[in-house]
Amino acid sequence: MKKQSRNEDFFLEESIFDSWSSNNNLGSLELPLSRRAFILMLFLIVFSGLAVFSRVYFLASFKGDFYAARASANVGKEIYDLAPRGLIYDRNGKVLAENLPTFSVSVKPAELLSDSSGNEIKTLSAILEISEENIKNQLKNFNLENGSSLVLARNIDSSKIIQLKALNIEGMEIISDYKRYYPGEIFSSVIGYTTSENNNEIAGKTGLEAFYNDYLKGVDGKTVVYRDAKGNEIDKKILQSSKEGNNLETTIDAEFQTYFYNRFKQALNQLGRKSGVGIAINPKNGEILSLFSLPTFDNNIFSGSGNNDKKLSLLNSPDNPMFNRAVSGVYTPGSTIKPLVGMAVLKEGVIDPQKQIYSPGYLDVPNPYDPSHPSRFLDWRPQGWVDIHSALARSSNVYFYTVTGGFGDIKGLGIGKLKEYWQKFGLGKKTGIDLFGEKEGFLPDPAEKEQRKGDIWRIGDTYNVSIGQGDLMVTPIQLIGLIASIADGGNFYKPHLNKADAPKISIDYTNLANEIKEVKIGMEDAVSKSYGTAYQLVSLSVKAAAKTGSSQIANNTKTNAFFVGYEPADDPQIAVLVLIENAKEGSLNAVPIAKDVMEWYANNRILSGQQ
Repeated sequence: MKKQSRNEDFFLEESIFDSWSSNNNLGSLELPLSRRAFILMLFLIVFSGLAVFSRVYFLASFKGDFYAARASANVGKEIYDLAPRGLIYDRNGKVLAENLPTFSVSVKPAELLSDSSGNEIKTLSAILEISEENIKNQLKNFNLENGSSLVLARNIDSSKIIQLKALNIEGMEIISDYKRYYPGEIFSSVIGYTTSENNNEIAGKTGLEAFYNDYLKGVDGKTVVYRDAKGNEIDKKILQSSKEGNNLETTIDAEFQTYFYNRFKQALNQLGRKSGVGIAINPKNGEILSLFSLPTFDNNIFSGSGNNDKKLSLLNSPDNPMFNRAVSGVYTPGSTIKPLVGMAVLKEGVIDPQKQIYSPGYLDVPNPYDPSHPSRFLDWRPQGWVDIHSALARSSNVYFYTVTGGFGDIKGLGIGKLKEYWQKFGLGKKTGIDLFGEKEGFLPDPAEKEQRKGDIWRIGDTYNVSIGQGDLMVTPIQLIGLIASIADGGNFYKPHLNKADAPKISIDYTNLANEIKEVKIGMEDAVSKSYGTAYQLVSLSVKAAAKTGSSQIANNTKTNAFFVGYEPADDPQIAVLVLIENAKEGSLNAVPIAKDVMEWYANNRILSGQQ
């Protein structure tokens, strides 16, 4: 038999697969990939490579130090050196906000959460008097990019520190800390308070603490302690040096504010009232010498840990002690608006200083539909013949009705021009004082009233706003700023609390020098003339000028009492505002407070030369 050659070798597998392939036309499925598929694959590879490279470059260039520090922290123990917050002083160096040493509890969230039994969290909850849910939420929401340790509770008392140390919980540290301390409620409205936020940061929540938070807060230091397997310290590395916050010197005169506040609160207690505002400002530069709102609160309750019941009580109180009425309260100003109106009507030539208007105690406006029943607008008492000076001193309503809304042969300024002057003198906009929460107030006009109430503007509306009633609303800080600007001859300085701020004139109406002079005479007569509404101030050690006001609210069922004034009249160094909400006898209740406060300042600052 002839042997088969090598090329003729028979392979069963090949025979079977060739046959099967031939029968099933598999060869027809072996198609080449399209060019588009190769291009798409190449694009995806290049794009992925660029994305990875970009991320690596970003982390190395911009986050390299951060992740190096995080890596160091993971092999050691990260310790925070909490930087003290800057102190706050009054204008004479008295501390109004300081730091007291204390201790806080710091934990590593990852290690605490790794306790599957949950006993450690339960124990911490019991000692720290923080709910387990609160602790768990803090741990879960903690951002590890901000650090490896969470300050779980601050300002822990010594008895709890002993209990915590005995627990020997892995990842828990007792760290040196501080808490903010204040002199108390007298300065709460202006200083505000701080709370602990974002793990280690103590942040201002209200007042100057909030407004100047970035200036006051320091930079916390971070140190990593490296230990061997037995826990012995082998190295220490400072990741970030701590830096103290900046100190803030304020314009507040603490001694004066203490007197002003106590005298004001005494008067409220005698009247059986709770709410009011006291402000004093230097007319020559806008420096706030005193500012408070009543009722107020002890800001130490919020700066420390615990006191949750007291905090909730203050936050939910119907008396709103947390509300700063000095900058956020809006009020109808009553007759304290009359100096502004007086300047406007004199400047626009509606009336001259010598022109007299007769006030029998009311003004009757004829009713074209029923002549027998005229519309009557009341003065607060019969005033007789009054000019601009005596109208301000006596606070004649009829005079200002006539010169604004018009009556008889006097056309009147009109609401359009009146609103222009409100705006010219800073009403309807914020003063820019360095406190958050300042309101703008409200300036009514015919178009706004018709849109809001669906009713036309009437002459009675002009009469009402001319004497500070109706819908006109201002803030106390706007009002005292206006009075201070009159005292300084037309320079409206921006009110400020930071002593380092240079005086800034925000409104200049010195071109009204003649009109200002006439208005100032009327305000001086309010003190020096026996018929003046502020005649009680005639016995002050220095000559003063003033304007009082009684604002009707709640459908004329309540009256807010106002006093605004300044001293000395010939060289003003202080302007004062007193506001009592729901006073019993209107402005009569505000004048005695103002008298005592201005007398104190005259004797202890102006005459003594200790400003």
